[in-house]
Amino acid sequence: MTEKTIPLLTCPAIAPVAEFYTALGFAVTFEQHSPYAYLVVERGTVELQFFGMKNFDPAASLGGCYILTDEVDALHEIFRAGLKETYRKVPTRGIPRIGPLKDMAYGVRQFLMTDPGGNSIRVGQPTGGDGHIEPAPKDTFERALHFAALFADSKEDLPAAATVLDRVLAPTHRRPTPVQRARLLILRADVAHRIGEDAAAVTRRLDEAAVPLSDAERATIPDDLARLAELRLSLP
Repeated sequence: MTEKTIPLLTCPAIAPVAEFYTALGFAVTFEQHSPYAYLVVERGTVELQFFGMKNFDPAASLGGCYILTDEVDALHEIFRAGLKETYRKVPTRGIPRIGPLKDMAYGVRQFLMTDPGGNSIRVGQPTGGDGHIEPAPKDTFERALHFAALFADSKEDLPAAATVLDRVLAPTHRRPTPVQRARLLILRADVAHRIGEDAAAVTRRLDEAAVPLSDAERATIPDDLARLAELRLSLP
């Protein structure tokens, strides 16, 4: 006996959804417009199905699914390239969008996407552990990074992430290490960009994030530095 689970997701219209997933390398294997809109897309063993619902608000969507892979870095690169070719830029905020690649505290290296229907598509590769969130570090700055990353790149609660980061970045007698400060400021700039702060404010945060680091220190945070470079390119 063989079973298969197929996510059934909502969207206001199927044409933008078809365009988005085609950009990712999916094939449209079924498309129906009457008596109701319905769409099926497939990429390898991954199949997603969508039904159209008039007046549905993508910003209010709670739909989503998780795609597990053993090549998450390659998929992130492929998906970004496809989206850039289709949309003339990589959409990193608003709807649709694709997020940064991150090592999460629950043993998964992942990135998040939101399709035109507002559905959250998580793409991840297990890196160890049992799926539970690791205990928060005791160090003040590592603890802030732990919770801010969870809020920003798992729960997608950007205001909560901003609150955590602003609190720990406020001047006190305690000082983060150069690497911690760089990571905190880069994540805060990323959150500012995604939350919709104006370009001048994001630029200021990026300038603050340009903390001098040694080659050895830079080698410990490749994902953060890649996001910093991407953010600079995204600004006008």
